[in-house]
Amino acid sequence: MGDSLITGLLILHVLLAVALLGAITHQAIAVGGAPRSGKRSFGARYRAVDASAYGGAIVLLFAATSLIGGSLYPAYRMIVRPVLEVHNLRVANGAFELKEHLAALGLLMLPAYWAAWSRPDATGRAGLTWVLAVIVWWNFLVGDVLNNIKGLFH
Repeated sequence: MGDSLITGLLILHVLLAVALLGAITHQAIAVGGAPRSGKRSFGARYRAVDASAYGGAIVLLFAATSLIGGSLYPAYRMIVRPVLEVHNLRVANGAFELKEHLAALGLLMLPAYWAAWSRPDATGRAGLTWVLAVIVWWNFLVGDVLNNIKGLFH
């Protein structure tokens, strides 16, 4: 892959990740507690959304973000990981390894998540949503930090 293609895919990956982060966070907070009636605070309005409206978008965004991330993986192994190893940044390297595993677990969770949000009477929605939200937040933060670390040492 050429440098400009890698850069373009990385930008697309980040944009999709930000959209996913916003959607899953909004949904997780919406299922986290019922809005208080009569309250018009920002928090009450934020929780008052229809959380089920986010299910399809989250599945699509998670799958697309993971697919693009997977296509960028060889470039990471050849460009970023050697920088981490040369500077003995084992924790950063391990955080990325965990990021990979959590992304795979998230992909495996998507059918159950989709099923839970496709049926109005399904149970387990909140749990699945919060687990997926933790995965998305971890992966986003680790990806951002590693991108910044590579920039510091390059």
